Amino acid sequence: MEFAFYFCAGIAVAATLGVITHTNPVHALLYLIVSLLAVSMVFFSLGAPFAGALEIIVYAGAIMVLFVFVVMMLNLGPAAVDQERKWLSPGIWIGPAILSALLLIQLLYALFEQPSSAAIGHTDVQAKAVGTSLFGPYLLAVELAALLLLAALVAAFHLGRHEAKEPSQ
Repeated sequence: MEFAFYFCAGIAVAATLGVITHTNPVHALLYLIVSLLAVSMVFFSLGAPFAGALEIIVYAGAIMVLFVFVVMMLNLGPAAVDQERKWLSPGIWIGPAILSALLLIQLLYALFEQPSSAAIGHTDVQAKAVGTSLFGPYLLAVELAALLLLAALVAAFHLGRHEAKEPSQ
């Protein structure tokens, strides 16, 4: 599982560099989804399947839908359709598709591999332990992250909305 950890961590770093270097928000979102999936694979390889599943459900699922809606809000207008067609051309999907395929191959290898002798003393992190930690000593950090996400959503809404224009005479 050590190979799986480093392999998924490398894909996460490569996808995160794709997020940073792409100026197009749709391209950056595609690489961000791959990066979040790679981080969830890191959790799986560390023996925390609950944290990995939460990473997929919460971040790669819910928050990415929120980001897509914000991108859709910011690109209103008739010119946005042509712009989105250029953004979603088939060549754009090559990088994220290759990284996702590598993650899938690594996942299948990790699922069907025979357990090694090093993994015998390995314990899984249970959902109760995660909940106790999140609502115990890390409650303030969880609440601050929630407030930060809410502030980012409000700021994106105010930046993206178009004021009603008065008709000029």
